[in-house]
Amino acid sequence: MTADSTPTHAGEPQDAARRPPAGTAENNTTWMPPGQYAETVLKATAFACVYFTDEKDRPLQMHSVYSPVHPWQLVGGTMDKGERPWETAVRECREETGLTVSGPPRLLATVYGLPGAEWPYSTIGMVFDGGRLTAAQIRGITLNPQEHDEVRVLPLAGWKALMPPRDFARLSAVAQARRTGEAAYFDTWGWGNE
Repeated sequence: MTADSTPTHAGEPQDAARRPPAGTAENNTTWMPPGQYAETVLKATAFACVYFTDEKDRPLQMHSVYSPVHPWQLVGGTMDKGERPWETAVRECREETGLTVSGPPRLLATVYGLPGAEWPYSTIGMVFDGGRLTAAQIRGITLNPQEHDEVRVLPLAGWKALMPPRDFARLSAVAQARRTGEAAYFDTWGWGNE
């Protein structure tokens, strides 16, 4: 084999000058260099959240100062480069509330959303169980005013009037996962205005 020859699928040398580029119909392959292939696949952002309740199992959420589409949110946020989901949940919880959650992580739900008018990419996220907070822990929450201006605990049904239907459906799925011990897969969350 010469320096300008490479093996074919059968192991026979093929002259590089006559070889069609990888990923073309002429060479009957779909292989592309990883960087080039990565440009062709779905783009998504990832997030991780922590689901807290009070001691009566009433969900805790925070009011967003920046998102009219998703006004009430779980504790959490977008993953930073190099982070794993649980690391994001722990970091975001500390930044947004001053609380430190400890593991081991218990996954309650995986959430998927399609892109929409408010966000150009799909989103995929994990919601972890943060446990039950005492009244003193809830009173001790320190909000980041650039992100949230209120923390509230309500019975699940009380959240319905305050949230878009898909956000409430997601919250309900997470609450059910906590009750049943069976993780939820929720793929109808998104950036629509319904």
